[in-house]
Amino acid sequence: MSLKPFIILFLICGQLIFSQSDSIPRNGYVTTFQDKITTRIGLVNTSNSFFINDESSNVRYNLKPNSREYLGFSVLFRSIELDFGFLPSFLKDNKDNGDSKLFNLNLRMFLGQWMQTLNLYSQKGFFAELDNNIELSIPGIKTLKVGGATSYIFNPNFSFRAIGFQNEWQRKSAGSFIPKLFYYYTTFEIKDSGSVENATSFDIAIAPSYHYNFVLKEHFILGLGASLGIGYNTNNLGERSINSLLFEYGGRAVLGYNSDTFFTGVNSSINFFEHKSDRSVRVDDTLTFVEFYIGYRFKAPKSFIKIADKVNKTLGL
Repeated sequence: MSLKPFIILFLICGQLIFSQSDSIPRNGYVTTFQDKITTRIGLVNTSNSFFINDESSNVRYNLKPNSREYLGFSVLFRSIELDFGFLPSFLKDNKDNGDSKLFNLNLRMFLGQWMQTLNLYSQKGFFAELDNNIELSIPGIKTLKVGGATSYIFNPNFSFRAIGFQNEWQRKSAGSFIPKLFYYYTTFEIKDSGSVENATSFDIAIAPSYHYNFVLKEHFILGLGASLGIGYNTNNLGERSINSLLFEYGGRAVLGYNSDTFFTGVNSSINFFEHKSDRSVRVDDTLTFVEFYIGYRFKAPKSFIKIADKVNKTLGL
């Protein structure tokens, strides 16, 4: 896969990186790090898996990617976080996976109380887990998922950055209602006996959610959240187009340690998209994410801060 599109995306992000300082104190609930650059490295276990129920052939199975663990790196400044992940060959769980591949890119942006997430999953090589506990390798399947979520955080004293991105520090316990709009577009390429079959799927859902950060002690935090949504799905296979109702179920759990410079913890989330319809073939979609991370914040160069403040002033932010 060419990395040119992602290099271009990184350069675009560089133009947007100064778009929001969010340095206004919030009643002692949150400490911001608007003049610090946050760096983080984590061991990530993630996947975009699918549940397939083919009633015509009486086959039910989970389709899971062969490779899921990777090293993730992220750099944050003010409202922009850019994550990059790759699969190193030395990880034990990634050995003996043949030509399996996983590429994952995440971009998160904040503007006031709005949060925007963009995700990309590119996967090759899957295992099919059948009902009779038989596991089959299917190397000829490729998937590409692009999408994300637009969210609004109602309570300004609740910090989503403190549990998801670590460029803020929640000092007092707080929660917030967070409605989300999910949208994902997925392509499938299936190679079998020399033939190639392509399919696409589009999901869109409105999902109310609630998240709460428990400050256990001064430096420790437990974050919990859940979402439940409804929406629409359309699948296209060849000339067939199937539309159905969509239900979204999501959850997040975070346990972390925070200070002015050093932070570490565990971050986990799951989103399940269930397609409801009276059709012979049903494909459900699951995104899972678990990260063990460690990071450090350091002071941004004065020239860097000066340019950011000048851009903010010019844009009226």
